[in-house]
Amino acid sequence: MDPTVFETHPDRYHHWKLSISGDVATLSMAVDADHPHRPGYELKLNSYDLSVDIELADAIQRLRFEHPEVRACIVTADLDRVFCSGANIYMLGLSTHSFKVNFCKFTNETRLYLEDASAHSGLGFVAACKGTTAGGGYELALACDDILLVDDGNSAVSFPETPLLAVLPGTGGLTRLVDKRKVRRDRADVFCTVAEGIKGKRAKDWGLVDALVSRSKWDAEVQAHAKALAAKHAGVAKGPAVKLTPLAPKVTPDAITYRHVAVTVDRDARTAQLVIAGPDAPPPADLAGAGADLWSLRAFRELDDALLRLRFDYPEIGVVTLRTTGDRAHVLAHDVALDKDGTGFAREVRLLQRRVLKRLDNTARSLFAVADTADSNFTGVLLETALAADRFYMLIDGDAKVAVATSPANAGQNPMGSGLSRLEARFYGEPAAVERVLARGADGPIPSEECEALGLATIALDDIDFADELRIAIEERASLSPDALTGMEASLRWVGPETLETKIFGRLSAWQNWIFTRANSTGQSGALTLYGRPERPSFNFTRT
Repeated sequence: MDPTVFETHPDRYHHWKLSISGDVATLSMAVDADHPHRPGYELKLNSYDLSVDIELADAIQRLRFEHPEVRACIVTADLDRVFCSGANIYMLGLSTHSFKVNFCKFTNETRLYLEDASAHSGLGFVAACKGTTAGGGYELALACDDILLVDDGNSAVSFPETPLLAVLPGTGGLTRLVDKRKVRRDRADVFCTVAEGIKGKRAKDWGLVDALVSRSKWDAEVQAHAKALAAKHAGVAKGPAVKLTPLAPKVTPDAITYRHVAVTVDRDARTAQLVIAGPDAPPPADLAGAGADLWSLRAFRELDDALLRLRFDYPEIGVVTLRTTGDRAHVLAHDVALDKDGTGFAREVRLLQRRVLKRLDNTARSLFAVADTADSNFTGVLLETALAADRFYMLIDGDAKVAVATSPANAGQNPMGSGLSRLEARFYGEPAAVERVLARGADGPIPSEECEALGLATIALDDIDFADELRIAIEERASLSPDALTGMEASLRWVGPETLETKIFGRLSAWQNWIFTRANSTGQSGALTLYGRPERPSFNFTRT
């Protein structure tokens, strides 16, 4: 199978149309049924698959970097009387279990990026639903700030997954209903079990939509809502604009090589190594002047692409070792420069780094960070990758050159989905330990033995034992059940408070893993398997 390509450009979109007028952009869903992600199904009624969401994610990213003048975006559809009918059911029926879960996860992340842009980037979203809005289509609307539904007597919002497919709204819909929109849970219960959905006045009264608009007033009302939303974001610093250039990695069967990131795969051992190289020079005085080549931006775009390729194209890989290389002083200088730069561009780079680190948190692979050479460079924002890992192995060398270093990137700038920094999650319940690490890091690099004493390193060993200890740990990890490890890692990584994000990724990922393997949905007589056929599903009604 060909590698999955996660990079695109508006010039190559098949499923979305992006237009900009002043401070308002319009993203129109116009799904091309003849261009699915994989052959074997048609994308009818503005149903979507991975290719549709790849384009949506690209559009959001480009609005943030390339079009800082935009402060509101209308998300709508070209198809008359249909906004979006959700994820393509036939695509789900044909997909492997691994693909289905990763597809839901990617779609979840993309929905969260809309909310992140609204919360931090001065970019709000209006869902203009001029027709049927079902399943994942309504979940997309829920990720927007405002939801407008056409009042034509027919258009409804719905979550038909449970009654029709024996699965759940897969991209945070349940959580957004009650946590974000604060729909009463008894009403949400009714809504999620009525396949035809709810329309008109009841949808508005129950808080499922924000406004009902007649067809005759539709265009004017949508524009008015977008303009009002843009005005709310008028005080947020924006720009300067920077074009996102192609990453163009070199991809072979067992390696993905970028400018700053490299992945090598050992299929027989079910392991991969991911290496991030630090910058080879201090940052320029004008960060935006470096454009998309700025290390802080380019390296993390590469890391993001690499993580997505690992998820979708290498499902058999169970353990990923994370290594870093380069000059600590350069990474520190880049982090400090980003922290001090007050432009909208610098903020967007920091936010992109935050999102990519969250993508790392959400990746269902065992992550072992390894610092075993003097060239190791877990500094600042790169130290966050080690703190995201399930374990951190460090070599104790005689001259203390193997070390880590902190920067402003470690002091709350990159919270996890729980709202905690990775240091706070590591030392949950021990705030003094976080302060000790940051205070010690201000004095310079922290060598391996001291890292273990401070709690940064999981295991620190000298060169007599290090290689064997690491090899055995990786081999043991790769031999364990991937299902059990996915559940264990998600539970342990999401320490602390529960938020909308942790519910989606910690809880929902577990639900989807389980429900997608149940016969009631995907068995021979399951609801998803038989969808669109004359036969009725046959359920095992035993509750567990």
